Amino acid sequence: MDHKAIIESLLKGTGVEINGNKPQDIRVHNKKFYKRVLEEGSMGLGDAYMDGWWDAERLDELFFIILRADLEKKIRGNWKILLKLLSKTFFNQQTKSRAFKIGEHHYDIGNDLYQAMLDKRMVYTCGYWKNAKNLDEAQEAKLDLVCRKLNLKPGQKVLDIGCGWGSFIKYAAQKYGIIATGVTVSKEQVELGKKLCAGLPVEIKFQDYRDIKGVYNHIVSLGMFEHVGYKNYRVYMETAHRHLLDGGLFLLHTIGTNQSVETTDAWIQKHIFPNSMLPSIKQIGKAAEELFVMEDWHNFGNDYYKTLKAWFKNFDSHREELKPKYGERFYRMWKYYLLIEAGAFQARKNQLWQIVFSKKGILEGYNSIR
Repeated sequence: MDHKAIIESLLKGTGVEINGNKPQDIRVHNKKFYKRVLEEGSMGLGDAYMDGWWDAERLDELFFIILRADLEKKIRGNWKILLKLLSKTFFNQQTKSRAFKIGEHHYDIGNDLYQAMLDKRMVYTCGYWKNAKNLDEAQEAKLDLVCRKLNLKPGQKVLDIGCGWGSFIKYAAQKYGIIATGVTVSKEQVELGKKLCAGLPVEIKFQDYRDIKGVYNHIVSLGMFEHVGYKNYRVYMETAHRHLLDGGLFLLHTIGTNQSVETTDAWIQKHIFPNSMLPSIKQIGKAAEELFVMEDWHNFGNDYYKTLKAWFKNFDSHREELKPKYGERFYRMWKYYLLIEAGAFQARKNQLWQIVFSKKGILEGYNSIR
């Protein structure tokens, strides 16, 4: 069986065809595509797309179909293909010395890129679309949802672990009167975040979470836990516990996966989020055991599909102005990243969790906010 025939056999019955006419079909421009995918797995598939070897009119729909079809089960049944796709690491890729790599590689690409792609508040996490009509409304609704879940009061001290450009702490300071400290491993985020939060009782630090000082009424972490790594989940939870006052709440907002893993997709690891991985319910639960009481667990993963599609629409609309700096290959890489992730959330392979923890349990019970 040749390389093309193997791939066609894997796709059989999914509704995806090679060189078909449907939006999700794969249009191959280079015959070396088939061998590259089988030899290099997801890395080969993504790199071949970046190199212009293939296209699909609807990348998100393609990956939605592939993921819902559980092609990995077909792959498990073919040991030759399986050997090509498996990878494993036994090292702690999220050590303190490496913690700043994600900032340099991803978040320091350029503030102009994120200003073009994100909402007006520059929120780089999932929006809350329950009553929202557009991205700006969805992100403001998410920020307010977090504030209400924490029951913020004026004058309270709040720590934001992985604060980005300060979108949450700026909103919380303006709307709820809190005093905030944010930490991030991105120099670009610190520089712009300080400007965006000027005049507010907000401090943004270039700092690893393991170097945090002080205690806070509440702690929030939006979209940072994905960079912690399973070897450090317990340390992360211990850090949050140590810096949270008794009676306070810790809200963890993270992408999650349906099964425990110790690695991430090879292409994502190389090009988008080095040293990252998605946690499972089991891994989070084990890390928090005997430290926290889980008060609330909210899953709105399908909202990330809408958020990613909105980000791509913004990014694509600014293509020409970004092109001189970033180039065509970057455009294809970023498009691939945003739309394959959209497909993964639409297929419900990835989840979005907001988890509220207390140290000893809320005696009168926690009022779940939606």
